[in-house]
Amino acid sequence: MNPYLKNLRKIEFVVTCACTGRCRHCSQGEHSGAGEHIDPDTAARAVRQIASVYAIETVLAFGGEPLMYPDAVCAIMTAAAEMNIPRRQVITNGYFSRDSRRVSEIVAQLEESGVNDLRLSVDAFHQETIPLEPVMNFAARAQTRGIPLQLQPAWLVSPGDDNPYNRKTREILAQFGQVGIPENEGNVIFPEGNARKYLAEYFTGDAPENPYTEDPRDVRCVSVSPNGDVLGGNVYARGIMDILRDYVP
Repeated sequence: MNPYLKNLRKIEFVVTCACTGRCRHCSQGEHSGAGEHIDPDTAARAVRQIASVYAIETVLAFGGEPLMYPDAVCAIMTAAAEMNIPRRQVITNGYFSRDSRRVSEIVAQLEESGVNDLRLSVDAFHQETIPLEPVMNFAARAQTRGIPLQLQPAWLVSPGDDNPYNRKTREILAQFGQVGIPENEGNVIFPEGNARKYLAEYFTGDAPENPYTEDPRDVRCVSVSPNGDVLGGNVYARGIMDILRDYVP
């Protein structure tokens, strides 16, 4: 086992950088590479191989908007369930199709594939470009299927800061609270991508750091990009276990 990955506990897939929103807080910026997405079979194989060696606790699929490519998300989650990985998590903005029947089909597929931690990104930033009604409809369908669901808002400066964005976020969260959907602590926006470009006035003094930065000498999360890049290698060019074995910071 590679000593730099001895504490590896999480696998995450950026399923795609394509998105149905154009959020001014997005750390990925203008979503270059739209249309590119992770291959379902390659991703599922990587989950099975890694989990056969490492004590993986969480598998995450996010984006972009990952449910634009539900086959990839469900392949990842099915593999995670087969490997008895406890937390099978998807982060979505809830707006990936205008067809209500298609939404119902995808929600059913998520439940059947074993998703047990569905995080819904709703806040002032997402709802600038994403209509609330279809998001609430998606959430209601997920509730009906019994998928554990939480709201995951993005806060500007801090959750307690009284700025126009946070006030709007609290109004939006209250609407979901009326139908019994809980919220988690969410995350504080950090100055990268669009946030640096459009929200610079709020980043004064000690700006929040990127909470997802890994210690390259103690990798706890393997993150696979839509094009297959991971830890200096690429899953379309080499086997994932070879990449992990040969990884050097």
